Amino acid sequence: MSADRFRKWLMYAYAATLLAFIILPLLIVIPMSLTSSNSLAFPTPGWSLRWYAELWVDQRWPNALWNSIVIGISTTVLALLLGIPAAIGLAWGNFAGKRILYAVIAAPLVTPVVIVGVAAFSFFATLGLVGNKLSIILVHTAMAVPVMLTTVVASLSTFDRTLVRAAASLGAGTMRTFFKVVLPLIAPGVITGAIIAFIISFDEVVVASFLSTGAERTLPRMIFSGVRESISPAIAAVAVLLIAFSATLLGVIAILQSRSQTLRARASA
Repeated sequence: MSADRFRKWLMYAYAATLLAFIILPLLIVIPMSLTSSNSLAFPTPGWSLRWYAELWVDQRWPNALWNSIVIGISTTVLALLLGIPAAIGLAWGNFAGKRILYAVIAAPLVTPVVIVGVAAFSFFATLGLVGNKLSIILVHTAMAVPVMLTTVVASLSTFDRTLVRAAASLGAGTMRTFFKVVLPLIAPGVITGAIIAFIISFDEVVVASFLSTGAERTLPRMIFSGVRESISPAIAAVAVLLIAFSATLLGVIAILQSRSQTLRARASA
């Protein structure tokens, strides 16, 4: 066996080991969610779907799911409204301090979430907004905008700006050019950013723990509270549903990235 082939198989083995290390703990949650026992146990003594049914009997879980969906969608909409114009300005603009502005917007990506949560709690407590969805949405938006900015800037970096000048020469206004020319071509990056923004908000637990109360608990906050208060197999059932949901969204992102590469290849042909 040649040295190159040996290195290739070694990399495959390393990747497979790393993948197994990441995935196996997630797969163990599946049989734990199907246990007939009243507590988490592996291997399970028997099989039952009772804990999935329990999620709909205990109204705290549907309420927490609804809170997470409302906050996630609101965060995504705000991230789109703020992120797309900012991305266009940073990608196509030519002004002093552009790098500094980008660093300021991206700051939430490198700031520890606990610090963000403490600062947000201190600020919104003075305004009386702790325990209000609005405070969580605003902080989640600040965390999601940098991701939206990154994905849209990446799409705009390969955009042929002669198409914008051609549309203008044909009499199209700024808004018409954006919606008819720019947006369709950068749509994969925009949708990818929107999905990631929703996942960031939907899965976030630290800020939600600081800013939510009993009525405004999100699904991750409910899981965290359940782990501390009572180790119920219902938590494993929720975890399985969240894993399936996240895997579906990641699959959509992979499809969008493939579509984006196809559009770029056609545009450059």
